[in-house]
Amino acid sequence: MNYHFIAVGGAVMHNLALALHAKGHTVTGSDDEIFDPAQSRLRAAGILPDAEGWFPQKLTPEINAVIVGMHARADNPELVRARQLDLKVYSFPEYLYEHARNKKRVVIGGSHGKTTITAMVMHVLKYCGCDFDYLVGAQVQGFEVMVRISDEAPVMIYEGDEYLTAPFDPRPKFHLYHPHIALISGIAWDHINVFPDFEEYVEQFRIFAGQASDALIYNQEDPLVLDIAMELEKKVLLIPYETPHYTLLNEKAVVTFGGRTASLQIFGRHNMVNLSGALEVCKELGISEQSFYKAIQNFGGAQRRLERINNNGPVTVYRDFAHSPSKLKATVSAAKELAPSRRLVACFELHTYSSLNPDFLPHYKGTMDEADIAVIYYSPHAAALKRLPPIASADIIRAFNKPGMLVFSDPDHLKEYLQYLNWTSDQLLMMSSGNFDGLDLAQLAMIIGEQ
Repeated sequence: MNYHFIAVGGAVMHNLALALHAKGHTVTGSDDEIFDPAQSRLRAAGILPDAEGWFPQKLTPEINAVIVGMHARADNPELVRARQLDLKVYSFPEYLYEHARNKKRVVIGGSHGKTTITAMVMHVLKYCGCDFDYLVGAQVQGFEVMVRISDEAPVMIYEGDEYLTAPFDPRPKFHLYHPHIALISGIAWDHINVFPDFEEYVEQFRIFAGQASDALIYNQEDPLVLDIAMELEKKVLLIPYETPHYTLLNEKAVVTFGGRTASLQIFGRHNMVNLSGALEVCKELGISEQSFYKAIQNFGGAQRRLERINNNGPVTVYRDFAHSPSKLKATVSAAKELAPSRRLVACFELHTYSSLNPDFLPHYKGTMDEADIAVIYYSPHAAALKRLPPIASADIIRAFNKPGMLVFSDPDHLKEYLQYLNWTSDQLLMMSSGNFDGLDLAQLAMIIGEQ
């Protein structure tokens, strides 16, 4: 078949393009900007667009399907052309549902933890030799792409995102997958540009839970999730989970199960509860508890989820995707819990619409309290691109309510400060859904490690 991707440079979009190309389909695409790793990966596959921009002439009657990413606008000239030609147009969630219509669908949702839980399930299923398709929102060790589609796999594992589906479809993505098994890891207000009302945000998870036909797996330690689950009592099988018993030994988490122990590469209380959720999913797919823990011991985490970016030296450097208040607080807490005697320097970039919104900023109060040194990176340019008013450094410090907090708005100044901080046996935690305006974290880790 012939597929054309509008906004092919997106994280999931370019991975889906690569997956279809690998299956022997003809794939073309367009985007007005494509960055690495998408650019390099599309080039290696021979499907990188010749030029950036939108080219309606690429849309011809020979195209069997057009797949549209969220980065495109509703008036995108290629989308307009596709409509004129009456071509079949999908958002990527629509396409992935159609692909798995006759498979068992497992959808993992939640404001936080969904990427890690999905990655854990994928890791265990692969270790146990199971055949499955998947969609995950980050690169996972042992998997070449973030999307797999096949004809033969009986199961598809989805990371269920609550953000909008497409410029022409305002439904949350996870409403389109119609799960047999659904999981909700937790609910904490996010995406205020789309859900300005908290109750409206919670309602999206209520709708999602109600779609589960076989089972709802839920974090019973989250009051909002528990309330939603109880509303479905007697309507669907309810499977609760909670934080397992674990200890820390030589900066490693050790979990206890069935009178046995398993030493893990991941750490942090939030990852321990994520572990319990993944276990329940795997049990529903026929994996025993013993097999799960045997497999999970060599799970190193998903990319940018407390990912260690240096391998030696007295200073440990992590990067993490944390951007919402709940994710930020959990990530800082995890690093401090792992090594309470080591100085923790936590650096967070305000990058999302919510974090750059002066009205939402007070929700970050207390989120960095456990850091010994707290640093905020704020780019006025990023705020301007999102058409938000500038935020004064004093207002940021007031919102976080963290004594001694530092605020930088120039990446070079931030780099210089971090390089010369008199490092000894410390931890550096770099948190952002962006890239600190191009700051090379691998190089920074190497410089710090050489001190």
